Amino acid sequence: MNILVLNGSPKGDYSITLHTVLYLKELYPQDNFEILHVGQKIRSFEKDFSEAKAMIEKADVLLFSYPVYTFIAPYQMHRFVELMKENGVSVEGKIATQITTSKHFYDVTAHRYIQDNVQEMGMKFIRGLSADMEDLPTEKGQTEAKKYWEHFHWCVEQGIFEPCYLKNTEPVHKTVEIPADASTATSKNAGNVVIVADLTPDNKQLADMIARFQAKLSVESRIVNIQEYPFKGGCIGCFNCATDGICIYKDGFDNFLREDIQKADAIIYAFSIKDHSMGTRFKMYDDRQFCNGHRTVTMGMPIGYLISGNYSEEQNLQMILEGRAQVGGNILTGIATDEFAPNETIDQVVASLEYALEHKNTQPQNFYGVGGMKIFRDLIYQMQGMMKADYKFFKSHGQFDFPQKKKGTIIGMYLVGAMLSNKTLKAKMGNNMNEGMVAPYRKVIEDLKKSK
Repeated sequence: MNILVLNGSPKGDYSITLHTVLYLKELYPQDNFEILHVGQKIRSFEKDFSEAKAMIEKADVLLFSYPVYTFIAPYQMHRFVELMKENGVSVEGKIATQITTSKHFYDVTAHRYIQDNVQEMGMKFIRGLSADMEDLPTEKGQTEAKKYWEHFHWCVEQGIFEPCYLKNTEPVHKTVEIPADASTATSKNAGNVVIVADLTPDNKQLADMIARFQAKLSVESRIVNIQEYPFKGGCIGCFNCATDGICIYKDGFDNFLREDIQKADAIIYAFSIKDHSMGTRFKMYDDRQFCNGHRTVTMGMPIGYLISGNYSEEQNLQMILEGRAQVGGNILTGIATDEFAPNETIDQVVASLEYALEHKNTQPQNFYGVGGMKIFRDLIYQMQGMMKADYKFFKSHGQFDFPQKKKGTIIGMYLVGAMLSNKTLKAKMGNNMNEGMVAPYRKVIEDLKKSK
């Protein structure tokens, strides 16, 4: 097969992910691997896409190879997917698969992002390989890579591909009503709610959603339009910021992020759905936030979303947005779309945001948050020598909550296990174990009754 490897890493030949591909290339000489460094050369492809288009249309298989950046593929790969669609590349009926490396932090949403987009373009999709960054030098990692490629060949031979659940419906945009007095000066309570928006001049629908939100909000708000920010480029994964938090780019975004956005009382994100995501501009913004490393610097801050598009059909995007809030320790005050009853949902986000600003109603993290932070915890602890700023933050916030520290619980469970293993003791205990387990919880209720 003629396989075109779309290397989405901005590091080019120095990509860890690419080396898994090179390993397979050596093992399977019968397959013709060609490599296109789409991440490293994205600016040249923006100027002239003809070479990339010709190589894609010649290939039998597109192999997307990239590191996972902030829930999805890097901005550069995002942009390349967008360029494929803009340039009308003919890929109908071709086969697509993917290889990623990461620490498995939301690799599932990255993989689904590629799957949704290639299937939308009419390609047949075979599940990819999600490898740990450290897998390939190990025997286990090499075996898994080989088994993945053998399974890939088997799927091609058998004609077995992933089902496509995309509905391919046109976006629904319900009319947004802006209060008549929205343009007049009205007194607002003191506050600092920042609306981070991907707002182009022709996107009146999103502008109207923002206008209604601002009109209904009782506190002061302001718009930061990331379309207007002079980004020098997307994150290149250089880790220049790992020790001191200073980005290698000299466009001032790291300081702007910390001073103009993250010091706000709350953040509202506003965007239109494109390519099953928040769009390339927001992806650049998200990736560039890596100047903060893995530090959850906005913990406790309320956030919300204003979204134009068919959000109800974007299950992967739904997971990403909840995951962003959960891992960040933010209060998610709601997601308003223009798909159904936009006026009512925008007003609900306003009301929920005002409540959160007053009451700071933080909630325990669910699986998305707990699981994501455990991955970060272990990563930062292992890489503390390099990620010094992250390590200092995690340590000062008590985020190194390793289970082996809970020695009392561990010893107690040994005692319980010993009793359960003894049939005589187990019979004598009867319901005493259940009674013992709920005793601390009953005490809370009893103490509350006594305090009334």
